Amino acid sequence: MALSDPGLLWLLGLLTVGLPVAAVVLWRRIPGPRPVVLSARLAAVVAAQLAAVLLVGVALNDYAYFYGSWGELWSSMTQTVDNRYPVSPVVYGHRRTGTPAAGVTPVPSQVPRSIPAARWPKVGRLESVHIQGDVSQLGTSAYVYLPPQYFQPRYRNTTFPAVEVFSGYPSTDTMLVQRLALQRKMATAIARHRARPMVLVMMRPTITLPRDTECTDVPGGPQVETFYAQDVPRAVAATYRVSSTGWGAMGASTGGYCATKLTMDYPVVFRAGVSMSGYYQALRDYTTGDLWGGSRQLRNLNSPEWRLRHQPAPPVSLLVTSSKDEAGPYGIRDTRRFLSLVRPPMQVSSIIAAGGGHTFSTWAPEVPQALHWLSDHLYAAGPLSPAAPSVTAPAAPVVRAGRPPSARGR
Repeated sequence: MALSDPGLLWLLGLLTVGLPVAAVVLWRRIPGPRPVVLSARLAAVVAAQLAAVLLVGVALNDYAYFYGSWGELWSSMTQTVDNRYPVSPVVYGHRRTGTPAAGVTPVPSQVPRSIPAARWPKVGRLESVHIQGDVSQLGTSAYVYLPPQYFQPRYRNTTFPAVEVFSGYPSTDTMLVQRLALQRKMATAIARHRARPMVLVMMRPTITLPRDTECTDVPGGPQVETFYAQDVPRAVAATYRVSSTGWGAMGASTGGYCATKLTMDYPVVFRAGVSMSGYYQALRDYTTGDLWGGSRQLRNLNSPEWRLRHQPAPPVSLLVTSSKDEAGPYGIRDTRRFLSLVRPPMQVSSIIAAGGGHTFSTWAPEVPQALHWLSDHLYAAGPLSPAAPSVTAPAAPVVRAGRPPSARGR
């Protein structure tokens, strides 16, 4: 039974309730000598406890989508990160055995519900795909949401803006469509004239599980930033009616870091980015190891905060969100420090929630505002084609503008 199968939760729930009941009922009815009886009772207790622990673990995974399969879970438990050496080039889901054809190909979806084609012009379409890069030779699973206008006759020649949306780590792309429901919130925002049509490309921010590659071009290893910044826009633009430039990026936690870094590093490709509870320094821990080949310079270049302190600010826009309850070195203090460093031509807006932490319940209400903000900024430079949709939307409800050079903080 698959790790993400809802039936697994039901089975473990029944076992969690049934095994203790069976143990109580059969406690004094177990035949045999005393050692056999004691062994059977101990096995019953252990089985009941194990079922309860598994139920909690699977329920947590079902909520947060940490792992998409038993294979990913086993890999994270049995493989360790060597901090001394670069990560090996592994394609998500399988080891590279040749040179796969670059592009976007459909794959079976983990999301069971499918929408009839007749309803696509009203609610849009969610596709499950595999994206293979030609420059990095990396590939990953993804969900692509095409807005209703994509299927409407009047927009048949329209080129739409696109947004790369990242989950956190560890997590899966399924989390973005199940837990955060990006596709439904995008459709609702369009229907309520709170946002203009955009194509969403929803992925996880790491390819080489269990290693957390932090959207980094690893020296001697996988070129993950190249994959997301060059391969994905080109492959998607070759398959759908979207431009290969003028994109947006959006993510939560590690995904927020990736969205910030991609937007700042590739301003020609990405026009705007959204970081929800993201961080702004090049993280190194037991999940990442050394991603920079021992080079302090490369690590600095992968730190958005260092970039703003020591290099010219890029001409891009960012929306940064956090909450006053997010503690720790990568919480609200990190966010405020990053905001203080932003200067023209870079522009920044912010949403600082009064409460909430590093959780889905904090990010979910921010998604509609983020989509609204991205819509405003991706359409701000004008339509991407003469037939671009002319949906009007009110101004995005965010408040902080770009800071002048005199407000650079510490």
